[in-house]
Amino acid sequence: MLIRQDDLSGPEIAALLEAHLDLMRSISPPESVHALDLEALRAPEVTFWTVWDGAVLLGCGALKELDPAHGEIKSMHTAAAARGKGVARRLVAHILAEARARGYRRLSLETGSTEDFAPARGLYAGFGFTSCEPFADYRLDPFSAFMTLELAPARVG
Repeated sequence: MLIRQDDLSGPEIAALLEAHLDLMRSISPPESVHALDLEALRAPEVTFWTVWDGAVLLGCGALKELDPAHGEIKSMHTAAAARGKGVARRLVAHILAEARARGYRRLSLETGSTEDFAPARGLYAGFGFTSCEPFADYRLDPFSAFMTLELAPARVG
């Protein structure tokens, strides 16, 4: 598996993001879908990565800077054929390392609160994320679960 920063220009990533948005819209009410579309992921405060196995796109994820000490995980998605192969785990570890390297003190995320999102919540909890109140521009929503992780500074040397 190769993780690389992506410029969001390839047709494969456009298709994967469309599948991600379609899935989110199918399992959450419209007002509770907080997934970013292709254009929103091109914002300067967002860094986007893709995961590849050769020429096969396995998944994606992003890190959005909320402020110089706080980042947010966005747009985590694993292609249906690649689920259960550790793609998301590798990507979360990569995003955590990047957040620490940037000096963030906190990393947060919003995911769904329904059973469909139980695997995602379990993944994040496995990395030490815990439930929190809404952050940034989010509001309380029965379909949203908010999680956060306090980060220790990256070790030098």
